[in-house]
Amino acid sequence: MTKTHKPNSANMLKRAHTNMPLGVADSYRYWGEDNTVFLSSMKGCTITDCDEQTFVDFRLAYGPIILGYRDERVDNEVINAITNIGTISGFSTGLDSDVVELMKSLCPNIDKMRFANSGTEAVIGAVRTARGFTRRNKIVVVEGGFHGLHDEVMWKSDVDNWEVDDNKSPEIIPFGAGIPQSTREHQVSVPLNDFEAIDAVFAEYGDDIAAILIEPIMGNCGSIASTQEYMQKLRDICDSNGSLLIMDEVKTGFRVAKGGVQALYNIHADLTTYAKAMGNGYPVAAFGGKAKVMDAISFDKGGVTHGGTYTANMVALSAAKATLTILKETDALATIDSVGLHIQTLLSRVFTKFDVEHCFAGPNSMFGVHFGANVPQNYRDWKKTNSDLYTQFALNLIDNGVMLEPDSREPWFICEAHQTMDFEWLEQVAEKSMADAINAS
Repeated sequence: MTKTHKPNSANMLKRAHTNMPLGVADSYRYWGEDNTVFLSSMKGCTITDCDEQTFVDFRLAYGPIILGYRDERVDNEVINAITNIGTISGFSTGLDSDVVELMKSLCPNIDKMRFANSGTEAVIGAVRTARGFTRRNKIVVVEGGFHGLHDEVMWKSDVDNWEVDDNKSPEIIPFGAGIPQSTREHQVSVPLNDFEAIDAVFAEYGDDIAAILIEPIMGNCGSIASTQEYMQKLRDICDSNGSLLIMDEVKTGFRVAKGGVQALYNIHADLTTYAKAMGNGYPVAAFGGKAKVMDAISFDKGGVTHGGTYTANMVALSAAKATLTILKETDALATIDSVGLHIQTLLSRVFTKFDVEHCFAGPNSMFGVHFGANVPQNYRDWKKTNSDLYTQFALNLIDNGVMLEPDSREPWFICEAHQTMDFEWLEQVAEKSMADAINAS
């Protein structure tokens, strides 16, 4: 059972409030005055807070940790780069092509790439390249997808304040203040897996649609996934309209399969974004795709500009090279898949014992848990699930030493190091947490 009195955490938050808004470096790390987490160490699949509480972690920093925290196979390559090459120079090294060629060997959708430092930067680069190539403006996005923290994609369907029986679509609202209304001018939102909606959008705006931007498996929406037929629909409508298909694989890339989500669907994007799992926790990202599209990045008149001081730094690329090599040459992803399936099986036993209707969405390496009879087909369907019960269950898990996001829109992320955990203990903890959740409802 976690401690109710956490003096070190309380003192750290008090100090942090004098230095940062909300006392944190990222707004989503603020969990309130009593529950904001301050860590002292991480190793394998566990994290330890500054009050010496250790948790088995299924957040994994929202997905980057694919092998485990402080994996020596990766860290030693980074140390070698720092010691023998350097960290950053403003020039190129052979590491650039080493990593791109590794990615190309795993992902046949990639001809050429450029690097970035975060998923947000990768999406910015991909969208700009799509517009430069097509000479069009509008980007079609899918409800429930998350594409980073830049103004244009920080508009969302307000499903939280939408009623399931409302015939009108949810209102489109900004994530918060400071996002100009003008940034929504060229963004069009559609529900996932809705053929009529995508047809209507292309009928109205087709001549100016540069690209469709989609997470085929939505990492911020409980791993709700596109159907095979819908992905084919998007591929076909882009081809017939001269638009590009951008798949955001910031979360799925090198996690759900060696070739990412496109290996699962066997449908390839024109442009793809990667980050997170490609570096096992180091800040590295990339975007790439067809050569003719990527070659829009040039110094020619009308060429697309892309760059960044920290882009392709040696710390990031040495981590990516090591991580991708491990994923390519070992059975790490098969292990992760097996562990994820095992955890879903034991969770299902617990839920069934308490007569809780449940279903799982997405792949075993980043599965969503939904309390309801049917797997949601889009963000609006998620509203029909019993997310309140899930939140109480998740909060109880945290109290009992299992760390996850207490929101069913966030998946359970699995890493290779989870194979070492005590699964019998996890089932016992899940059973106690569910019993307490039901008693509290």
